[in-house]
Amino acid sequence: MLNKLKHRHFLIHKPHGYLSQFVYEKKRPKRLLGELHDFPEGTMAIGRLDEDSEGLLLLTTDGMMSELVRSKTVEKEYYAQVDGIITDEAIEQLKKGVEIGFKGIKYTTKRCEAQLISELPECLGEGRRIRDQRHGPTSWLSVTLTEGKFRQVRKMTAAVGFPTLRLVRIRIGTLHLHKLKAGEVLEVADFFNNK
Repeated sequence: MLNKLKHRHFLIHKPHGYLSQFVYEKKRPKRLLGELHDFPEGTMAIGRLDEDSEGLLLLTTDGMMSELVRSKTVEKEYYAQVDGIITDEAIEQLKKGVEIGFKGIKYTTKRCEAQLISELPECLGEGRRIRDQRHGPTSWLSVTLTEGKFRQVRKMTAAVGFPTLRLVRIRIGTLHLHKLKAGEVLEVADFFNNK
């Protein structure tokens, strides 16, 4: 009789300053996901958020689930706080695709959804302090992609003249950050039947 392993799945609100991994073998110490919760052995992050980014991260013990979620058909939505008041022209450029660098090669991003946000959801919380008004205004926009190159949203907003100051992933497919506060973990039965 085969002993079938029951896989486990988690939603986490990754705080700023944490790596999206469990092991870091370089000498300089880093904050890792395992410090936030007692995850079972074999837990892996599905995709990544860089150390400076925050928001929804999916964790699983099922490698097959990881492949499904990382597919190019699953939307990822980010809220980006950018330097300055972003213009309609810049948002249109983002929607059509902009040229960014990836591993030393120029790459034009695919068409995406982008829009100005006037009201922020509760899940963003206070976040880390970026700067005060003396350094000029900022604005927030939503960017929804089906791809995810390294630091892509940051590179995209910089390419249209509005560098990202704070980046929060709020949605992956139908899964939303909702009311998870920074550092909180929610175990779910699976990723496709929990909203």
